[in-house]
Amino acid sequence: MRIGIFFGGPSREREISFAGGKTAFEYLDKSLFEPVPVFVDSFGRFILLEKPLMYASEIREFYPSRSIQQTGFKTYIESHPELANESVPSEIGVEISPEQFKQHFDFVFLAMHGPDCEDGAIQGLLEWYKIPYSGPGLMGSAVGIDKILQNEMITLVNGQQKKSWTLRYDQWIPNEYPILFRVLKKHLGLPLVIKAPHQGSSIGVAIVKDDSLEEFISAVNQCFFQVELDSATWTALGGSEKQAWAQKVANLDEGIGFPLVLNGEMIYHPAKLIDVLDSYFSTANEPAVLSSANGEDQVLIEEFVSGQEFSCGCIQLDNGKPLALPPSEVIKMVQVFDFNAKYKPGASRKRIPVDTTLELNQEIQKVIATVFEQLGIDVCVRIDGFLTPEGTIVLHDPNTIPGMSPTSFIFKQMAEIGLNVTHALTYLVRQSIRERIRSGKNIWQLRTLLDGLDAKIRAENAKSKPSKFIVFASTDEDYIAARSKYGRMNAEGEVKPIPVLHASDGKYYVLTNPLMFKEYVADVEALLHTERHPLLTETAQRAAETTAFYAGKVNYQVSVYNDLESLAV
Repeated sequence: MRIGIFFGGPSREREISFAGGKTAFEYLDKSLFEPVPVFVDSFGRFILLEKPLMYASEIREFYPSRSIQQTGFKTYIESHPELANESVPSEIGVEISPEQFKQHFDFVFLAMHGPDCEDGAIQGLLEWYKIPYSGPGLMGSAVGIDKILQNEMITLVNGQQKKSWTLRYDQWIPNEYPILFRVLKKHLGLPLVIKAPHQGSSIGVAIVKDDSLEEFISAVNQCFFQVELDSATWTALGGSEKQAWAQKVANLDEGIGFPLVLNGEMIYHPAKLIDVLDSYFSTANEPAVLSSANGEDQVLIEEFVSGQEFSCGCIQLDNGKPLALPPSEVIKMVQVFDFNAKYKPGASRKRIPVDTTLELNQEIQKVIATVFEQLGIDVCVRIDGFLTPEGTIVLHDPNTIPGMSPTSFIFKQMAEIGLNVTHALTYLVRQSIRERIRSGKNIWQLRTLLDGLDAKIRAENAKSKPSKFIVFASTDEDYIAARSKYGRMNAEGEVKPIPVLHASDGKYYVLTNPLMFKEYVADVEALLHTERHPLLTETAQRAAETTAFYAGKVNYQVSVYNDLESLAV
């Protein structure tokens, strides 16, 4: 089956999308699928990407082309609107139209995030052209993109009490900032959590911890994706400092992105921004308000919830019933779990399950599964939340296309039921086809596609494959390398990889699949002589039939050997 891997798109999460696209490209089961990378640019063009470009470090490394980037700035294509009607350079790929999709792939794996990408827009386009796609359908996608609507619907489902208020852009009036801050402090208290309602990957999230009007104004502007800049600050900057500031604005993980608007003028490029600001402050003393052309019209302001932060995935059994995976606790090394805390190494740790009672972990799973069903989501979701000191579960931010790097939450949690990344990707493809059939559209063609895939899965599982040991030392570097090799070998499907840790005690341990999804080798060693948590055992038992279909018989017991010779025997 040809799998079109869609990544990129217009959203601020496009680099996270690129990481997910790489995962699908590298770890899809090559015995079942042919991956076809499709880069979606900010103009909405679909580009059959040259495969070597999938190994670039970021999108800006190859798009726009290097000749365009020779400006002293790293920019995305939207900074060059003149290229919208130009042909895509042949060294990048070939542009195709939706009418041509069926010529190139049979199924679309969506690795895109944010507005236009997981809100039902691209899903609706694919349904129109009768192309099955991964993840939730139209209803679940529409709900999953709107944090304000999510809050209201989750409250209807489980009755949780979380104070919040929605601020419209037309209510964000400079001379009313102080009174608004006083009202919010009175009704919601401090800290205040400010969120851009249509963003993911913790982009557009700020926490106002102190009783500071300046901090509050900055946080709200951040979530409206606008910057207020005064004359004194700008004129104090030197030439290189202005360049660095303009580059930061262009960076999607820390800036508001281009194009942006100042007094009705659209600005596309960092160099132009510097010229415009120089001209503006040569005559004006008023602050310059720079707004993203793709900002938000309202922001969500919530009370701060104290407690253990967790993230819990939920998938479906073949009959459509939800299976909540073991929740992961987020242990933050920083105060705010923002984009950097989520994706920068060392900013947070994760453990499975949450460090609480079995009963409370089970209750988290129960409410996650209920919300999954009641919000009309299918296939897969990741829902975040807090467990308060009083034992109350507060949910927020259902994510219908979770981040999909090889060590993302969803893959760590699916590993606990016996599925490696390759198995998990196969599950997402197959279950998505199953759910597209349930929608009542194009059902006989989809049933034929599903039957063919099932036959191939069973045939591959019936094959006898030689075992291949991956022996590695007890260092983080060796563990990361072994984890990568383990993933690649699973995807190639020619051998059965068996990871073996030469531990610090000198013994050799044959590791289980879940132990290949930890963050550090110290986490692995800590679990070698620890009894498996009962929540993990019972969740794996509920998933046993599903796991067996994709992965065959799964072993959750670590084996230990004194030397390699006895291991080989």
